[in-house]
Amino acid sequence: MTRVSRGFGDTMQKEAVPAVSADAIFASARFPNYKIGANNQIVDPKQDPKVLSMKEVVARETALLLEQQNRLSVRDLASKFEKGLAAAAKLSEEAKLREAASLEKHVLLKKLRDALESLKGRVAGRNKDDVEEAISMVEALAVQLTQREGELIQEKTEVKKLASFLKQASEDAKRLVDEERAFARAEIENARAAVQRVEEALQEREQMSRASGKQDPKELMKEVQEARRIIMLHKPSKVMDMEHELRALRIQLAEKSKHSILLQKELARSQRVEENLSNLYELDGAETLGSYLRIKPCSDIAPELSRCSIQWYRISSDGRKELISGASKAVFAPEPFDVGRVLQAEISNDCQLIILKTIGAIDPAPGLGNYVEALVRKHDVEFNVVVTQMNGADHPSESIHVLHVGKMRMKLCKGKTTIAKEYYSTSMQLCGVRGGGNAAAQALFWQAKKGLSVVLAFESGRDRNAAIMLARRFAFDCNIMLAGPDDRASLGN
Repeated sequence: MTRVSRGFGDTMQKEAVPAVSADAIFASARFPNYKIGANNQIVDPKQDPKVLSMKEVVARETALLLEQQNRLSVRDLASKFEKGLAAAAKLSEEAKLREAASLEKHVLLKKLRDALESLKGRVAGRNKDDVEEAISMVEALAVQLTQREGELIQEKTEVKKLASFLKQASEDAKRLVDEERAFARAEIENARAAVQRVEEALQEREQMSRASGKQDPKELMKEVQEARRIIMLHKPSKVMDMEHELRALRIQLAEKSKHSILLQKELARSQRVEENLSNLYELDGAETLGSYLRIKPCSDIAPELSRCSIQWYRISSDGRKELISGASKAVFAPEPFDVGRVLQAEISNDCQLIILKTIGAIDPAPGLGNYVEALVRKHDVEFNVVVTQMNGADHPSESIHVLHVGKMRMKLCKGKTTIAKEYYSTSMQLCGVRGGGNAAAQALFWQAKKGLSVVLAFESGRDRNAAIMLARRFAFDCNIMLAGPDDRASLGN
């Protein structure tokens, strides 16, 4: 090994160690960015137009997500989040590679500084100044590299945050997909339940028609087959169409039932004529809940009804006759208590007594049971009504009132003013109006307490019957039998 003396700077040849010029101009004030490619070749990022900075990639992905967030479906959103998650993972890998490259840069700078420090001790004069300037420049590059590393660490933190956000968003999207799938399955189950209810309703109608003989079995079979064909074509998205078709089928059945009742009345009338029985009056009207029955004279010699005494009765399945208190007019609207029972009207004039009966039991209103079951789930149900009578006197005002039927009490309001509010009790009475013309099927009688009674007219007969059934259901839950005047004794029996 050659020993270096103090006079080495005077004897050293200039060709061995070239001098570093103080006027050297560097292309950039920071350490150049490069990548190590295949075969350890250095690749300049500027030469590759596809390479973007980490901030640009993050900003572009975020902008795309925000732009498409409002118009993407749940499945597309989940796919986009998964792609974003993959992009974030790729960015994380690039950050790791940059970190490794940064570590190599530190090693290179340290080696370069050590070499310059070693060279500084071997040169003197102007060359030594150049070496010191090079050392200061290397230190400045090291500072810039440290700053760049800080930026890389911050970008890495942002990438991690974005990756966690995209991961959470992907999980949320999957959860939304699962919820939508569960909701779709629930809709399918509801549709199947609706189809089952349709089948049960049709079977019930078929059994009732066969039992009463109101319709030809062949025609009913054709209608049942048509309904089953509709059910076979049913899809969860066509529930409303199915309900409309079922409603039309019910209307058709009701019309045919009315026609059958008319035919049976004509048959009964002809039988009476053959038996030489007096046929002065007859019952006119559909024998279903929601309609009304009217005593109509069918002979010129029939006495006027205003001069006769009329009384309506219920006849149960065991043949027991129950008087309907207050039903003493020519018109009577059946209420829910009358379903499944035969109604009888007795007309007395002088010494003559004429008895009229319905052909069969009163039929329930189609769909009323399901409607009431849906209302039972509510804590309080509101009905728009008009007060026609109060305490037996006509009420002149026709303003809209609201009848609240709750689980514990009933309340009648007009705006913010409460007219009546009472809990269910033995003194409370509720029934359909027993008389009153064509509007009897839409009106009810309510005695909130002793000394306060009203007659309320509803928007439809369905609302009137639903209010009666709902109030009696809630009152029964409170161990109260809610009925009309003098009806509690028959209910108890």
